[in-house]
Amino acid sequence: MTDARACIVVPVFNHEGAIVGTCERLKALSLPILLVDDGSHPACADVLDKLSLRHTHIHLIRLAQNSGKGAAVRAGLFAAFERGYTHALQVDADGQHEVDDLPGLLESMRETPRTLMVGIPEFDDSVPMHRFICRYITHVWVWFNTLSLKIVDSMCGVRLYPLAQVAPMLKRYPCGDRMDFDTEVLVRWHWLGGDIQNHRIRVRYPQDGVSHFRLWRDNVILARMHCRLTLGMLVRAPSLLFRKRTP
Repeated sequence: MTDARACIVVPVFNHEGAIVGTCERLKALSLPILLVDDGSHPACADVLDKLSLRHTHIHLIRLAQNSGKGAAVRAGLFAAFERGYTHALQVDADGQHEVDDLPGLLESMRETPRTLMVGIPEFDDSVPMHRFICRYITHVWVWFNTLSLKIVDSMCGVRLYPLAQVAPMLKRYPCGDRMDFDTEVLVRWHWLGGDIQNHRIRVRYPQDGVSHFRLWRDNVILARMHCRLTLGMLVRAPSLLFRKRTP
């Protein structure tokens, strides 16, 4: 795909201790970076302002108030699409993803431009064990809700979205504003028959120690999402099962 134009979308919320280093490492990809400020506090907002002023390849999108990771990613994807990019590479702000593993997604983009590329995390010893175990609860729900094992990991913050296909889907199905977005967008993509390709991404838990996961709030949000997706799967089960039988 010779006319592919990719950019990087980074949702940011109070990651002033990590975002400069993250942007520095992402320079190796030679792509424009869209930083989406999800209502960060003044110290982080100031860092983001300075990054966008000092670097011509870094552009700042600012949400009026904190709306959640999903809302920030969605705003970044829409902004990328409106600016004429064909693909958007989602990367977390905290620097946990190994940048050397990202070019593989971009190379695959040129071979299969309509495919949604999804990261499969390879954790080092820094991953908290309870988080590692809890991820698999969501994985099992996703496999059940898609009647498929194609989505190996639905929680990794690295994705490469084909915008011409994903943007219209998000107009119809916003896919949650917070931690539920990453999982729901993949399930709905699968339901619509979108192709998914998985790529190994090395992950270390985050360098700035900032986690925005709120145990009770976000677990309730995720539980509601899984219930919603289960109901959606029951409606779609005949077509999903028929798809599995079709060569």
